[in-house]
Amino acid sequence: MKVTRAALPFLPFCQRLLPSRLAGLSLALLKATALEIAILAGHLLLYPSGITQERRAPAPALPTGGAAQLPTEAKPPVVLLHGFIDNRSVFVLLRRSLAQHGRQQIESLNYSPLTCDIRAAAELLGRHIEEVCERTGAPQVDVVGHSLGGLIARYYVQRLGGDTRVRTLVTLGTPHSGTRVVPLADAHPIVRQMRPGSPVLEELTRPAPGCRTHFVSFWSDLDHVMDPLETACIDHPDLTVQNVRVAGIGHLALPVHPAVANGIRQVLDTARAGEPSAGRTDGLTVA
Repeated sequence: MKVTRAALPFLPFCQRLLPSRLAGLSLALLKATALEIAILAGHLLLYPSGITQERRAPAPALPTGGAAQLPTEAKPPVVLLHGFIDNRSVFVLLRRSLAQHGRQQIESLNYSPLTCDIRAAAELLGRHIEEVCERTGAPQVDVVGHSLGGLIARYYVQRLGGDTRVRTLVTLGTPHSGTRVVPLADAHPIVRQMRPGSPVLEELTRPAPGCRTHFVSFWSDLDHVMDPLETACIDHPDLTVQNVRVAGIGHLALPVHPAVANGIRQVLDTARAGEPSAGRTDGLTVA
C-alpha cells in the first residue's frame, strides 16, 4: 500500500543542495517531522475530550424484521489502548475508520497517567476485557495498543492468560525489546520497565507454548521514540507474529495515519490465531 502526498514547495531546492540518497532520507525525515508536529498540535486540542472514561454503549440489538438476513461472520469487539501519558483521544481517527468499515463494538480503555507498573495496568486491561465479553456476549476481542499500550496488552496475553480472550493483538510503535530514548525519563517507574533488560521485558522473553493470540506489530523506520528502531518488532519463538514495517512516518502518526488504519483493518479482518506466520515481515510505505 502506498499513500502519496503533495510535495512541499521547497523540496526541489533541498534536492539540489543534497546528494540524492541523503536528500531522499532528509526530505522523508522533514516530512515526517512536520507531520508529527501537526499531529501533536491536533492531539493537544483533543486531549481534554479523552480524559474521562467513555460511556459504555449497549450491544447492538439483533435485527427482528421479516427481511431475511444473509449469514455473516460476527466480528469481535475491538479494544483500544493508548500509550504513555496519553488517553483515548489518540484513537479518534482510527476509531472512526474501524466503525465505517463494519466494526460495531469499539471501546477504549483509559489507564491513569500515574500508573507505575505494567503488570498492574495489564490486570486492569484484563478486567475490562472480561467486562466487554460479558456485556457483548463475544467470546474474544481484538486489541490495538499504541506504544506502552501494546506492551501492557502483550503482558496480559502472555503472562496473565489473556490469550483465551484476545484473538488478535495489534501493536503500534511498541518497545517490545525496550527503548533507550530519553535517559532522564528513568525517574518514572514505568519508563524503567520499558528499558532493555528490565524484569518485565525479561518475563516476556520466557517460553509461551500454546499461546493462541495472533500478534501483529507495526513499526516505523522514522520512529525516534524507538531506540533501536527494531525494538518495535516482536521476536519470540512461541508466538505467531507478523511484523509490518511502515516507511515514512513517526511515532505519533502510527495511530492516526489513514494508510496504517487501512493496514490495521486488513489485519483484523483476515488474521486468525494459530496461523503459521511467525517471522513474517510485510511493508507499508507512506510517501
